[in-house]
Amino acid sequence: MAACETQGPPAPGEPAASAAPVPAIATEKKTEPPSQLFPALFQTVAQAELYPAKDWVDALPFEDPAIIMAAWEERQPASRLEISVFVAEFFELPGEATTSLAPGGNKSMRAHIESLWPELTHDAVRAERWSSLLSLPEPYIVPGGRFREVYYWDAYFTMTGMGPEHDAIKRSMVDNFAGLIDAYGFIPNANRTYYLSRSQPPFFFKMVGLLTPNDPVYSWAEYLPQLKAEHAFWMNGAGALAPGTAAERVVRLADGALLSRYWDDLSIPRDESYLADVLTAQEASRPKEIVYRNLRAGAESGWDFSSRWFAGEDLSSIETTDIIPPDLNAILYGLETAIAAACARKGDRACEADYRQMADARSDAMRHYLWNDDTGAYDDYDFVDGTPRGNITAAALYPLFFGLASQAEADATALMIEEELLAPGGLLTTPNETGEQWDAPNGWAPLHWIAVQGLADYGHTDLSRTIARRWLQTVARTYCQTGKMVEKYDVTEPRPGGGGEYPTQDGFGWTNGVTIALMDRYQEFMPYGDVTVDSAADHGAENTGLMQRCEAAVARAGSDL
Repeated sequence: MAACETQGPPAPGEPAASAAPVPAIATEKKTEPPSQLFPALFQTVAQAELYPAKDWVDALPFEDPAIIMAAWEERQPASRLEISVFVAEFFELPGEATTSLAPGGNKSMRAHIESLWPELTHDAVRAERWSSLLSLPEPYIVPGGRFREVYYWDAYFTMTGMGPEHDAIKRSMVDNFAGLIDAYGFIPNANRTYYLSRSQPPFFFKMVGLLTPNDPVYSWAEYLPQLKAEHAFWMNGAGALAPGTAAERVVRLADGALLSRYWDDLSIPRDESYLADVLTAQEASRPKEIVYRNLRAGAESGWDFSSRWFAGEDLSSIETTDIIPPDLNAILYGLETAIAAACARKGDRACEADYRQMADARSDAMRHYLWNDDTGAYDDYDFVDGTPRGNITAAALYPLFFGLASQAEADATALMIEEELLAPGGLLTTPNETGEQWDAPNGWAPLHWIAVQGLADYGHTDLSRTIARRWLQTVARTYCQTGKMVEKYDVTEPRPGGGGEYPTQDGFGWTNGVTIALMDRYQEFMPYGDVTVDSAADHGAENTGLMQRCEAAVARAGSDL
């Protein structure tokens, strides 16, 4: 599994491995998360629910943790008032002004999205020594709402809708992620200390390709050292695995094939969801450490949370680490093919052959273990039980997006999508209604981009266009009603999505990016971008007259289609 070193100079006109030096990440600060810097204090405040959980972990300490903990031990605050007074003395909580965004006013949806990019852009940051924030040397775009940092997989979908006029910030974001790989060996979930035990779906190579969309291999060759390093992170421990065993993010099946799973290096409650994790573990019949690890692995998947990870009826039965998912393995197949192409561009034939062999072996193993004839799609596979999960999910579209599905598999998948997941407002994540945010009735921008692109690539253009049109109608309708672009949407009813651990957030990076990208792909849908905010939008989306007017506005926008 060793990755080859690049050999010899690049061909004339080709980039060197370090053609554009990546700005270094400052790593001199402590990287322990708040739960480890302030153990008793952290738990007490989290369990008291004095502040939103995310605000508490993002609070900035005024003093060295040792000084703060000494004061805590001396005073031993007990009441909610005493605790809040102590926190106010020693911490600065995030201000509301830093997270809220103005509604669209009288702007069109497309104009509103363009006006949001500066609002969502953060300058380069050199983090305070004891804060949970990690330094980044270049500007970056955050999702919005409670998400004040740059999130890994969000960034790719955000960037899909950013045209050439945004090339500078796209390059800055890629360089930030490359710097994180150089500094930590991988890209964390986001640039916070409490995310340093896990990553997210590894879309870095897709981001890199967006820098030179007409020739992505050029940029892959430029960032080849970081692409190889990220691949090594996801495959760490593979060489020592015996058949039928797993280590970290790698599983070796009984026949020796290697596939990947989601993981987290820790088995304690997540800092950002401490109390929620403790309560979930209390409902489980398993050791709490197992529950915590699986919750964390679910967070690494990006699908936090979904019934696709459940062994039973609810979140307490989560078993993410037992599952080999088709979406993760399709992404890694894409990464392996990208590295192979970059090695070929640089004239390193041995390296090209190695990574092409890895990609081919992964594709073969996915077809053997993850294709499910019963569902007519790629499926999650429980490698502990040795059985397919039988899940119907939009994750089945990833093998189409990354080009590893056969035409027959793509045809069967398209039929499954049309019969099981196509909804009036777009694409369901799963058909299961569990109250989790990555289940029905919610639809998500990234999955719509994967679906639209993947289906079109295999000739299912009508279904691709239908999904794009319905999703754009949903986004435009909600914008008309609320003046906002939100994180997720109910694709069965005209309203923002719900469920999960926190209220629906506005902003919202990947919704903005995918909305623009879909209108650019199918330009006949551009009129949806002209929808404006209804004058009564501040009265709320449940106002009957408002809903009817916005429905009519969206219908007018699509009247010529």
